[in-house]
Amino acid sequence: MQELEAFFRGAGWNVIKVVWGREWDELLDKDPAGALVDVMNQTPDGDYQTYKAESGAFIREHFFGQRPETKELVADLTDDQIWQLKRGGHDYHKVYAAYKAASEFKGKPTVILAKTVKGYGLGPHFEARNATHQMKKLTLEDLKGFRDHLRIPISDEQLEADPYLPPYYHPGVDSEEYKYLMQRRAELGGAVPSRRSETPAPVTLPTEKSYAIAKRGSGKQQAATTMAFVRLLKDLMRDKDFGHRIVPIVPDESRTFGMDSFFPTAKIYNPAGQNYLSVDRDLVLAYKESPAGQLIHPGINEAGAVAAFTAAGTSYSTHGEALIPIYVFYSMFGFQRTGDQFWAAADQMTRGFIIGATAGRTTLTGEGLQHADGHSPLLAATNPAVITYDPAYGYEIGHIMRSGLERMYGGGHPDPNVMYYLTVYNEPITQPAEPENLDVEGLIKGIYLLKEAAVDGPRAQLLASGVAVPWALEAQAILASEWGVSADVWSVTSWNELARDGQAADEAYLGDPAGGRVTPFVTGKLSQATGPVIATSDYMRAVPEQIRPYVPGEFYTLGADGFGFSDTRAAARRFFKIDAHTVVVQALAALAERGEIDQAKVAQAHAAYRLNDPTAGTSGNAGGDA
Repeated sequence: MQELEAFFRGAGWNVIKVVWGREWDELLDKDPAGALVDVMNQTPDGDYQTYKAESGAFIREHFFGQRPETKELVADLTDDQIWQLKRGGHDYHKVYAAYKAASEFKGKPTVILAKTVKGYGLGPHFEARNATHQMKKLTLEDLKGFRDHLRIPISDEQLEADPYLPPYYHPGVDSEEYKYLMQRRAELGGAVPSRRSETPAPVTLPTEKSYAIAKRGSGKQQAATTMAFVRLLKDLMRDKDFGHRIVPIVPDESRTFGMDSFFPTAKIYNPAGQNYLSVDRDLVLAYKESPAGQLIHPGINEAGAVAAFTAAGTSYSTHGEALIPIYVFYSMFGFQRTGDQFWAAADQMTRGFIIGATAGRTTLTGEGLQHADGHSPLLAATNPAVITYDPAYGYEIGHIMRSGLERMYGGGHPDPNVMYYLTVYNEPITQPAEPENLDVEGLIKGIYLLKEAAVDGPRAQLLASGVAVPWALEAQAILASEWGVSADVWSVTSWNELARDGQAADEAYLGDPAGGRVTPFVTGKLSQATGPVIATSDYMRAVPEQIRPYVPGEFYTLGADGFGFSDTRAAARRFFKIDAHTVVVQALAALAERGEIDQAKVAQAHAAYRLNDPTAGTSGNAGGDA
């Protein structure tokens, strides 16, 4: 308690401690020399717990008996009176006084530190004991003691009739106690917790124009998917009927993500305004704080950021006004650090977007392997309320964001209480414009055909997600030009959702075998695609392995398993064997196993590409903060 007090006082808080019940006041008054206070201060917490698990006689001997003067203080008290000396947190007079003092104190926040006994009032088998949390039943004697302690008017006969099903006691709707409780609850705003299932304030979703920038691509410039997302976010925030609902939350690295362009216009929320001289004040995109700011910057504090995300993402229910939190962070520092908070957010039916930026095991170079995220989609998969996507291009991000907003606030989805997790990267590429006749349904459900093969020959199917899609396209070109292999490239926007769809089909069949099997979406997509299927991503193999049961035919996965590799992107991808030339060799090996090409070609390609030499890797480029 002293340590807690020091923490709060050091942070500028007012601290009120409720340590001892009023029965101790007379003893303290009789001890002007302070011997009792010394004994109190020197007694370890473990001893205090033991005293309440023993008896008044034990407390007399082992607590008060430590000094002659303290033993004399209780000489005229019975053992039962000593046992009744309460901790402060169980004295409602002291607790009331503490709350009154806290409510009247001005100028600082106040914390009340109240000392209590675990299991207080539940009897000697529970009170102050390290009992298992699974102890659910009181003995008859404990039950009677509990009744007597709380002065509940239930007879021995009623308890003895069925000790495991004691009767409930209600004082009656006309009783003073009941009326007081209902009055206080009404003044506090009603029953808690209270959830409004319908959004009182209607949400006007963004117009088509707000998504236009995602469809256009980057032209002659190169842009990472992180920057493509930020450009889309900026236009969504400009939407006159919707933009004010967006709450960007960035605990760190705003400039790395390219979000410093938000500072002059959206500003960073600070209820006190900016009361210091910013070190970057001469920059066009200088740091600016304001009471009207839209960005939440909790400092380098992921726990605080997820707390803000949850508060904003549940505002549709708690305040009847929808906000759209968009939490942007280094992907390694999301579910890895605050997964339990995301679970709590799901439990509270939070809606919003979680953006794992600088994602991938090989894409963020130069910042240490602790940043190398090769598994966050797997961690996200454990949360049933998280919808995970690994988009390759800006136009994919646009459709995913639009689909997410429509699900959360369009009113047509049976389960709007979800959080969308998008992994985006910091490797600049030429962002293509949205292709004509795009398979939007496939994009949203998790897979669509990106580029068909341009040559005739032995066929293979290349599946890739996120930053790996350009490697798959590179592999397609190499297979065609150097080996005469015809390969189709599929963009897998969500391994997780494809796996969930397949699992749902399995579950539906088990629930109703007579109804027949439902074809999983990925199975249907690949049913007419011939040849072996090779999957690659910037994550460990377990990510694409999720869909193995639903892929028709031979399925080979590549993955960045391990802690990371300190080198260039190209070298790291060659080291993990996930790059374009590895995809080529794996496709050739799979075709050789089918007898469609000569086995010697596999070894020939392996040697020609120096597949075991990280310095021979070519997939990827340098540079790119966002």
